[in-house]
Amino acid sequence: MSAASEAAVEPCSKSDMTREEAKLAFQEADAVCFDVDSTVVTTEGVDEFAAFLGVGDKVAELTASAMNGDMKFHEALDARLSIMGATAESLDEFVRTHPATFTPGVERLIVSLQARGTHVYLVSGGFTQMIFPLADRLSLPRSRVFANTILFGDEGEYSGFDQTAPTAWAGGKAKVIAQLRQEHGYPVVAMVGDGATDLEARPPADVFVGFGGIAQRPEVMANADLWVTDFADVQAILDEAATATEAATATEAAAATEAAEDTSSSARS
Repeated sequence: MSAASEAAVEPCSKSDMTREEAKLAFQEADAVCFDVDSTVVTTEGVDEFAAFLGVGDKVAELTASAMNGDMKFHEALDARLSIMGATAESLDEFVRTHPATFTPGVERLIVSLQARGTHVYLVSGGFTQMIFPLADRLSLPRSRVFANTILFGDEGEYSGFDQTAPTAWAGGKAKVIAQLRQEHGYPVVAMVGDGATDLEARPPADVFVGFGGIAQRPEVMANADLWVTDFADVQAILDEAATATEAATATEAAAATEAAEDTSSSARS
């Protein structure tokens, strides 16, 4: 994705979907894409790594600008990494000694989605080196992770980041979802996240669930199809669908039993 295409991304507006329609769309989703930082986990991985390296305040300011839509994501990513001066060794040490904490309720939600046959993806502006271990802990294949990769030279020195990854650019999450729909033919896709880059993914996502349990961003809150601050609320939406399905199945079974009994009575007559 080029700088020109990044500049073409426009702010998203709220869809015409009602809350009930949004709930139904989420219940029917064939794939759900989760942002990672401040959504699946309680922290911003880049900020935590920057603090580990002693430049936390400077990097946190740039992260906030990117998440609020005040700065082009690609520019913020480049600026943050340039300030940090990471090495392959320091990144490995950080990942090993600072495992991220999952947001309460998200592990159960992901298990529930997978039990329903829903495909779950992690789509993030963060880095594969930090997110692959999270996917492993969630029993998600690493092929379901779409994120950026920090590059290092032969001596382990920072040498940039993979600029071919769509998530390195504004609008990249939308590009990932469009690619997934094309490759897998998903009729309904949901996006869950806390930031402006997540909101940009609808469309092609059919429904956007704004998550404010860690950080609350005004643009996201105003334009989300569903706004939640606790994953228990999203779990409840899934549970509603399961209850409705069980009730419908029970009704059908009762009707079939009654029909069979009527047929048997008629035969005896």
